[in-house]
Amino acid sequence: MSHPASDPGASSPAENRTVVDRALPHFPGGTSLSHLCVYDWDTPDGLHGGSPHLHTLSTEAYVITAGRGEVHTISATGPARDALEPGSLLWFTPGTVHRLVNHRGLEMAVVMSNAGLPEAGDAVLTFPEEIVADAEKYAAAVALPDHDDAAKAAAARTRRDLALEGYEQLLAAIESEGVEAAMGRFYQHAVNLVRSKTQHWQQIFEANVAAETHRTAEQLAALAAGDGSHLGRATVLRGTPQTGSESTPRLYGMCGRLATWRT
Repeated sequence: MSHPASDPGASSPAENRTVVDRALPHFPGGTSLSHLCVYDWDTPDGLHGGSPHLHTLSTEAYVITAGRGEVHTISATGPARDALEPGSLLWFTPGTVHRLVNHRGLEMAVVMSNAGLPEAGDAVLTFPEEIVADAEKYAAAVALPDHDDAAKAAAARTRRDLALEGYEQLLAAIESEGVEAAMGRFYQHAVNLVRSKTQHWQQIFEANVAAETHRTAEQLAALAAGDGSHLGRATVLRGTPQTGSESTPRLYGMCGRLATWRT
């Protein structure tokens, strides 16, 4: 989960109020927010960008803040391409394969549902079928090393290229077999890869999304009864950068370098 940091140097009436600078509670609605600088690494097919993948549970939204690019998707209606520029808003539901292409300085705010689940393995990359069909091979292919930054960058790029190889195979299968057959087979591999994680995911969901929904339901019931006591607990929160600051480099994500905030 992430949350944007307030500008501590801004001059405003906020200077007269107490601002809490600490680990954040759950983001509203159990969502998460990060800032993404899409990879400008060249790709084997002559473009630049990140790793195609899907999410098995989470909906993802892009709000483009800078640059130009495209997102290539495969959904129930088949492959598609959407142009991205500042002000563009696009989101996609679980099962949508998506690949970000960077034409020039593409940056965006990324909003995710089910905060905590993407970080817990909700995403599945489009590696070749022989890899996604084998849990051990997939785990080895998706992992990044813990050591120096250069090694992480090299591994992230290798992982991206392998996902692109499988993405091209997936497109070819769609062309020859149709969307339903080709994607149905890939979806089953994805389900097999994440199935063992779902008990842990349930715990994350209950502690985050379900807890936030329950809190709102309680407040709604209180308001209906004329009780606004929760308003007296109003608080202002400031996020602390977890990655993306001078001391903590951005993460190597699937699509690019990620800035997040401490939770």
